[in-house]
Amino acid sequence: MKDNFSTRSAEYARFRPGYPPQLFDFLFGLCQNFDCAWDCATGNGQIAVVLSERFRWVEATDISANQLGNALQKPNVHYRVEAAESPSFPDHTFDLVTVGQAAHWFDFEKFYPAVKRVLKSGGILALIGYNLIRTDEATNALIDRLYRNILGEYWDAERRHVDASYATIPFPFPEMELPGMEMTYSWTRDHFIGYLGTWSAYQHYEKKNSRSPLDEAFIQELESIWEEREIKTVRFPIFGRIGVHRF
Repeated sequence: MKDNFSTRSAEYARFRPGYPPQLFDFLFGLCQNFDCAWDCATGNGQIAVVLSERFRWVEATDISANQLGNALQKPNVHYRVEAAESPSFPDHTFDLVTVGQAAHWFDFEKFYPAVKRVLKSGGILALIGYNLIRTDEATNALIDRLYRNILGEYWDAERRHVDASYATIPFPFPEMELPGMEMTYSWTRDHFIGYLGTWSAYQHYEKKNSRSPLDEAFIQELESIWEEREIKTVRFPIFGRIGVHRF
């Protein structure tokens, strides 16, 4: 699995969006028990801390020690540095396994057997992601130009799975449909710019070119359509693959 986020783990914790209560209500409604959950590729623990409100114990793993260093702490959440494909947990441990905006980086041939080993019978696997940020028409056009024209060649190949809402990844489990939902926030222009800086392609561009992809022309255009103190509603459409393990 690639680690594209260690170098900006503090920014990731500050600017990346979280998931709405509607998502967790749906997942909890599928669970038979609430003993133990695993939040795989937890990042800064956004999902793990919500799971801790219902589960007796939550294991949260990530390959980035820097990300875990910025994670929210809860008494019943245990963080550890560990690869998704080689979890050290005993067999049949978990009632729920979640992966938030990270499954596209995994080696599926190794990850899925590991999940089947650690899930209980009837346990749920939830691979959750979100699509490109949306707001008003003018800002969307600027976002699309940055995403495709400026950063297009800098996205990792795995990004195609996000663009396809995970329809292109294998999923060897009996599957349930995720209801339509989205994350909605009220952001300032500065928060929006901070969020863009967490994109992996943004960081690849900076590393190769020794400068930000947000050049003077981009910033000027953004400032012309988004005033400094203006609050805009931004949305992230949520997608996912939800399955149950039977044996």
